[in-house]
Amino acid sequence: MARSFAVEDVSAQPDLWRAKPAPAPKPHYAGHRERLRERAAAGGLPPLPDYEVLELFLFRSVPRGDVKPLAKQLLARFGSLGGVLGATTDELRTVAGVGEAVALDLKLLHEASLRVAKEQVARRPVISSWNALLAYVKTAMAHEAREQFRVLFLDKKNQLIADEVMNRGTVDHAPVYPREVVRRALELSSSAVILVHNHPSGDPTPSSADVDMTRQIVEAARPMRIAVHDHLVVGRDGTASFKALGLM
Repeated sequence: MARSFAVEDVSAQPDLWRAKPAPAPKPHYAGHRERLRERAAAGGLPPLPDYEVLELFLFRSVPRGDVKPLAKQLLARFGSLGGVLGATTDELRTVAGVGEAVALDLKLLHEASLRVAKEQVARRPVISSWNALLAYVKTAMAHEAREQFRVLFLDKKNQLIADEVMNRGTVDHAPVYPREVVRRALELSSSAVILVHNHPSGDPTPSSADVDMTRQIVEAARPMRIAVHDHLVVGRDGTASFKALGLM
């Protein structure tokens, strides 16, 4: 008797009979966020380089993916962590990978830093908290791309009444009107002022125009019994004091 054999249809069998594709390789940055967070938790934030501090902050703005290249691009474009935070929203968005959310978060961090620095100035007489004042004006102005002229208005106890930007200008000039400074001081019942402006070039050395402008303000304020305590020039390379330099 002839025997018949059934031919098994392998294609109809479960997937276990088929060769499974190899799993996709993990991206090179897989696990990096967790490792960086663990290092920060174990050793603290101070030992971390600027790009890793910036990375940790960007984790909140960019929930997935590798943000190390973006952190390094930002630092390369603006020169330092302070430069990144001091950049305008439009300037930040010139960097590939920076959208509206990232730019807003970075400006939020800058604003928080500025408010913390200002608290240290506002709580006590400015003259007795000079280091705090220098830290505040540097945070506020050292990385500005354009010159700005601001005035700190003080009361009789040399406590801060107001901090106002009187004018913004170009990369090397901000118009200043001595009468406007005096008028605003009178409106605020301010007894003294500290003048502050920045040099976007980074070098805080006062120019001859700075010296001349300061003398005009001192002369305009004197008849109104408004003292000009100092004029500070802020740059990325430091802060210059007219009083310390013997210029007033």
